[in-house]
Amino acid sequence: MNDRQQTVFVVDDDQAARESLRWLLESVGHQVCCPASALEFLESYDGSVPGCLVLDVRMPGMGGLELQNHLLERGWCLPVILVTGHGDVPMAVRAMKAGAVDFLEKPYNDQVLLERIQRALELCRQRSHDHEKLAEFQASFQSLTLREREVAALVVSGKANKVIAIELGLSPKTIEVHRANVMFKMRVKSLPELVQIWMRLEKSSLSQE
Repeated sequence: MNDRQQTVFVVDDDQAARESLRWLLESVGHQVCCPASALEFLESYDGSVPGCLVLDVRMPGMGGLELQNHLLERGWCLPVILVTGHGDVPMAVRAMKAGAVDFLEKPYNDQVLLERIQRALELCRQRSHDHEKLAEFQASFQSLTLREREVAALVVSGKANKVIAIELGLSPKTIEVHRANVMFKMRVKSLPELVQIWMRLEKSSLSQE
């Protein structure tokens, strides 16, 4: 993923503010899209375009914080920068707790905003990479047989092959074969690697419950 494929979405009901930001961002090479409302953004965005979102907190109808909640509900990982001319500390805290990567009050320094946007785009790249890796791990996990998953869980818990063999009523040699299959299918070369991947898979499973 490169910067040309990323889009900075500017959602603000103030046309002058939108056009000003469009000019600023396009002047440094960013691809920009400027919906006039949160609803317009939701109606046109499907979650497939990488980038970041610059949101005005106070807008008629759906405000920035409400739109941010919709992003979370839909599982979209666009980093959000909230902007307002009427911000206060409680609102900033709410925004950050809801997952915003930054919060700026108007009037803001253009260079500061550009730096924050660049950080948000880098975060988007990292999130996309992490998401792709997790999908690979999940696919590898799905390729394991039920017995291999059982053995893998016990291996990751720190149990030795002999202990696992006794617990499952199998021979140590059979456990070694299952363990080798797990390492091959999960595409790892060491136990620490397997443990790290297993923890990510467990964390992902818990977050989806």
